[in-house]
Amino acid sequence: MKYPAVLTFDTLLPTLGEFDAIIDARSESEFALDHLPGAINCPVLDDSQRILVGTTYKQVNAFEAKKIGAPIVAHNIARHIETLWHDKPRDWRPLVYCWRGGNRSGSMVHILARIGWPVIQLEGGYKAYRAHVSAALETPPALDWRVVCGTTGSGKSRLLETLDTIGAQVLDLEQLAAHRGSVLGNLPSEPQPSQKMFESRIWNKLRSFDPALPVFVESESKKVGNLRVPEAVMVAMRASPCISLALSRPNRVRLLTQDYSHFVADPSSLNAQLEHLVLLHGRAKIAAWHAMANSGQMATLVDELLVEHYDPAYVKSIDRNFAQFKDARVVELGDIGAADFMAAARALHPA
Repeated sequence: MKYPAVLTFDTLLPTLGEFDAIIDARSESEFALDHLPGAINCPVLDDSQRILVGTTYKQVNAFEAKKIGAPIVAHNIARHIETLWHDKPRDWRPLVYCWRGGNRSGSMVHILARIGWPVIQLEGGYKAYRAHVSAALETPPALDWRVVCGTTGSGKSRLLETLDTIGAQVLDLEQLAAHRGSVLGNLPSEPQPSQKMFESRIWNKLRSFDPALPVFVESESKKVGNLRVPEAVMVAMRASPCISLALSRPNRVRLLTQDYSHFVADPSSLNAQLEHLVLLHGRAKIAAWHAMANSGQMATLVDELLVEHYDPAYVKSIDRNFAQFKDARVVELGDIGAADFMAAARALHPA
């Protein structure tokens, strides 16, 4: 094969994990929105440089834009080689892409190939990858879904995490979305990804699953925080066999108090989230819940939220959305310790 070689995403997909590096040559903001799984960001033009070149192209002409851009591109590629790849052996095999597989990735692969590395350029760039992901999520693989259902605080996420540790196939949508799935579900230290990144993460997990083995997933709604679960994935989940995870209400309160401990340190953020419930519960009730949060009565507040908000909503939702819930396998948790979740996971996924 002559290098740099230019190959389509469909051609590359079966061996995507075999590259020594997947290099995204786009700017840092483009990369942050979404990128190929495992890619590293090595901009040929960073955000400010891309604006400069693009503005010159529009306001002056292409020739002047290229005169400005060429030395910047050369300098950036040289820096990447010196700082990241100088020690790479002759058989180091990178895949490089940009937005459409044009000038930015083309400049980089030309130099890397001239050095002697067997570099591949993705034809069509990120745009081709994104088209593949969108199409794949419209017709996801037929999988043996097992939907973990249960009232808020019953430990569904902890069970999925435990199943994952013992080698079960798990699609943890809340983990992929960086959100716990309820009105209080924002993670204080991690913003949610973009919708495209969320879909990339789902696609990457789905393609790794063995269709002959079950895939455990939580009974999510169509949105996890601000992100939408792909429609075809939701349809498949909602038609699948269910597992009903049962935990006593006192233990659910304990579990949620642990999971939402950050609200104890910052009750103002909890109160801001509770404001979203005013239309459902009225200003007086929200004011009472604010007072509980401010005075550190987290266990009492959580118990009231379960009784007056979460549990009624769950009862209305589960039968309507998950057709096989009435025949669900019940899994009882006696407590919320690691051993309790391991026992439940082993019952569902024997070694």
